[in-house]
Amino acid sequence: RETRLLEKIRLYLTRKPLPSLEERKKFDHEFAMSTSFHGLHNIVQTRSKIRKILWMLVVLGSITIVTWQIWNRFSNYFSWPTTTSIIVQYVENIEFPAVTFCNMNRFQVHAVANLSIIFFLWSIVSGVLHAFDTDNKFSQELKDFLQGNQNFSIEEFTRNNGFYLNSSTLLECDFFGQPCYPEDFEHVFTEYGNCFTFNHMDLPARRRVSVSGRGLSLLFDIKQAQFTDDPTFGFIDAGIIYVIHSPKEPPRFDGLGLSTPVGMHAHAAISQLKTVIQEYPWGECNPNIKLQHHKIYSTYGCLQECKARHIQDKCGCLPFLLPGNGTECDLQKFYSCVSPALYNIELMGLCTVGTHNSTCPVPCEETDYPSTVTYSSFASEKALKFFSTKLKRSPEYIRENLVYIDIKYHDLNYKMTRQQKARSVSELLADVGGQLGLFCGASMITIIEIVEYVFTNFCWLCIFLLLKAPEMPQWNIPAQNEWTDKEGIQEC
Repeated sequence: RETRLLEKIRLYLTRKPLPSLEERKKFDHEFAMSTSFHGLHNIVQTRSKIRKILWMLVVLGSITIVTWQIWNRFSNYFSWPTTTSIIVQYVENIEFPAVTFCNMNRFQVHAVANLSIIFFLWSIVSGVLHAFDTDNKFSQELKDFLQGNQNFSIEEFTRNNGFYLNSSTLLECDFFGQPCYPEDFEHVFTEYGNCFTFNHMDLPARRRVSVSGRGLSLLFDIKQAQFTDDPTFGFIDAGIIYVIHSPKEPPRFDGLGLSTPVGMHAHAAISQLKTVIQEYPWGECNPNIKLQHHKIYSTYGCLQECKARHIQDKCGCLPFLLPGNGTECDLQKFYSCVSPALYNIELMGLCTVGTHNSTCPVPCEETDYPSTVTYSSFASEKALKFFSTKLKRSPEYIRENLVYIDIKYHDLNYKMTRQQKARSVSELLADVGGQLGLFCGASMITIIEIVEYVFTNFCWLCIFLLLKAPEMPQWNIPAQNEWTDKEGIQEC
């Protein structure tokens, strides 16, 4: 079959005879005289050998330089360079962020029968949100507690006996001149137990401010005598911890919480920073990742869902601190399965953060609220007398239990940091075309002319090789009876 195909190609090509040497020289001369590639016609036209050599050196030098320049342009493009632009946009009004508040002391004293066990249990449960190093000094005591409290729910215990928000703990609340109430806050579980979010995601309309220097003002009573924490676990402070975040993102306290101690007035001046990151390979974000239980993608939300999936698969239940609709893990599951699963997630790197190929890469767009916090004593001598009369509390109680927090925008603007491609495809083509035009006077039509010339010579070379190819020998295959006769003779 290959022989027949070769013969057909040979017959087809021999219909048009191969051009002679003179015709090929004429074709080369016409190409050199008619092409828009500068310099070639000067080499062909001139009769002086010196000028011919000089023009050949000029053309070869230009080709060398333009090849080097184009190589550098392509190398630079495929290094995926980026530039960062910063834009400050002034607006008439700006959206106010969500603010989540927690008491540093999480549990009520009267409800904590065994402080060591309750705090140790909560440390194990809250370990799903951040790394927590637990030792085994309560292991036997914990096993005894679990055996005697089979139906104990740490979620219900925290909800009923943790910090609460009502008119006795939220003494004053004002947002942009309008009063706010405990009903305007949404309950959320964090590593600090019961926390409460102002301007949460479920509101029908976002709260906005139109004047800088005014925003949210709150006066908390943390009730130190009623709430306590175990100092052996490192909880030795008293006050309010809060985090400022986007209403569409979950609150993250690990490393980002702002603390205000008792007897202090905190002034938090915030600004809005929007960041836009390019997708891979220019940046590290992945625009195709979507989260199931959060409105927008965030690294922290992705990390929560990743842990929830692995724990759900291994333990058949879901910690109430993680998003999802699975069956809640009881304490025995937390101790025997969830904690080892979290350790395995960290050890095996099952939920990684950062680069584009990690489980949770950086978001393509995110909004942060950098804050500058200053403090003053709360309250002055005359203010102490005023609040003492108003709240019917002693000055000592006010200094040891009240926390005043002001959160406001520094200016009515937001800053946008945008990562952009340093070189687009059109810019690369324009740069390559400029180098070709500068050194060789070439354009896209010149490239097509050269491609046509090379293709034509390649076709002639193929025809020459096919016409000069040796003929395939024809081997006569003996008939079946001849083989039979030969075999019979050999047997004889």
